Amino acid sequence: MQAQVFKAMGDPARLTLLSRLASGEGHTIGSLSENLGMSRQGARKQLQVLVAAELIELHKVGRETEVTINIGQLQQARAFIRELERQWDQRLSALKAFVEQTDPSSEADG
Repeated sequence: MQAQVFKAMGDPARLTLLSRLASGEGHTIGSLSENLGMSRQGARKQLQVLVAAELIELHKVGRETEVTINIGQLQQARAFIRELERQWDQRLSALKAFVEQTDPSSEADG
């Protein structure tokens, strides 16, 4: 599922949509699609990608469709990135220790 989340966030238009939803307030598809440079139908297609990645949810409210962000899915993506950071920090620390241990300039001149 993580791959689908990151793929969905890999598009500038979808990132803009997510940014607009980040306040936590619900928006209609019409309000979200304003100033995106695409039609309402184009925005709907982008929203469907975000729905498939479970980054947003759509709710019918009368004649309108309200869009809300799924914070839980974003938190899972963030946790994934933090785990990658932790692993890279460990690898870099090990590399640093190795380099310092084998650095000839650290040996005493004989």
